[in-house]
Amino acid sequence: MAAIARGSSALFRRLVRTTTMTTETASDVERFLRRAPHRGAVVQFKLSDIGEGIMEVTVKEWYVKEGDKVSQFDSICEVQSDKASVTITSRYDGVITKLYYDADDVALVGKPLVDIETESASDVIQEEDVVETPAMAREEHTHQEIKGLKTQATPAVRRLAMENNIKLSEVVGSGKDGRILKEDILDFLARQTGAILPPSPFQERQTPPPDPPLAAAAESVPRRPAVSFHKAMAKSMTAALAIPHLGLCDQVDLSRLVALRAELKADARGHGVNLSYMPFFIKAASLCLARFPILNASLDQSCQNITYKVSHNIGVAMDTALGLLVPTVKNVQLLSILEVARELNRLQELGAAGQLGTADLSGGTFSLSNIGSIGGTYAKPVILPPEVAIGALGKIQVLPRFDASGHVIRAHVMNVSWSADHRVIDGATMCRFSNMWRDFLQNPSGMLLHLK
Repeated sequence: MAAIARGSSALFRRLVRTTTMTTETASDVERFLRRAPHRGAVVQFKLSDIGEGIMEVTVKEWYVKEGDKVSQFDSICEVQSDKASVTITSRYDGVITKLYYDADDVALVGKPLVDIETESASDVIQEEDVVETPAMAREEHTHQEIKGLKTQATPAVRRLAMENNIKLSEVVGSGKDGRILKEDILDFLARQTGAILPPSPFQERQTPPPDPPLAAAAESVPRRPAVSFHKAMAKSMTAALAIPHLGLCDQVDLSRLVALRAELKADARGHGVNLSYMPFFIKAASLCLARFPILNASLDQSCQNITYKVSHNIGVAMDTALGLLVPTVKNVQLLSILEVARELNRLQELGAAGQLGTADLSGGTFSLSNIGSIGGTYAKPVILPPEVAIGALGKIQVLPRFDASGHVIRAHVMNVSWSADHRVIDGATMCRFSNMWRDFLQNPSGMLLHLK
């Protein structure tokens, strides 16, 4: 009957003419058909590619059950790869008719997750087009939600992102409830290409400082690293053993930077940003990478090809409840120190909550590890393949030093330890990079001449 209900009135009239049906019976059938639900077909909702070559994930939690009604952007389930947690959201409106996996089962990319009975037949055609057309497959990824960061957007905005090969999971939305607007896509594109656009709502938005009670609560949570993150670390560090590491250590007098940060902290707080020393370290590294691009390169496994990266995606090692993670601050070469600080605040908050997504943890080209935040003085950092260099920063100590007149003064001194891939980077290059980085931080006003 439901199928007949979707037919035209002409079809119903032919049915009446070709069957022995009284007028009263025909009227009863017509009234029934008008009340019959107009349902669409059942569609298999498949697990799309979540990047980084991941082919399987573990289903950690279902947010729906069979018979539940869902709308676009509603959460369906949370899956866990060896890199991050990802929440999968619905593409369209409908009713869940089947779950293909139980909790803790391994789900395969490209295979069905759930069956959904759509509310109209047109949804079926759109879904089939998405599955069969490679160019549109990227759009399916935009309907996923990196845990804690909804990727809600209108079809027009999704189309704009797809045309520019932008993943919505990498864009911060400035609309209501984090919805991504056209201006957010244009702003993201400008950062990628270096174009200059008029100020957008994204640029004017202020990020509130983290809530101290929440931060304190996060620190009190026992560390229980996820098994998948241990696997990822083991895999990465095993690959790092094949790299001949070149080590270099130096000391940096941060006395002027300490004074400068003290002056700027209040102003940064007025913009909703907690200004630490790390944004200065990151920006100084980016300025040096522009001068020594070999340190922002990658080497293939056969050691035959070196790829120089245009973007300075600087990873920052963080000690989180899930273990050691290295989220990246993207396109540092295009960001101001304040913008670097804002992005670093965002990554730190997500890391403390265990909500760093794949987009935050991938794409790094150079890394820094701030071991000094815990209390270490020296460290021997291990390169994260396919990167070719990494730095470890020690704690800042107040130590006696001699000034230009030979008088003993108080100085804020930090040790830095560099590791480089000796197959492509020699000691002289690493030392020159370190000297330039040290000079920028010892004389931070000199950075102004090179900031864009």
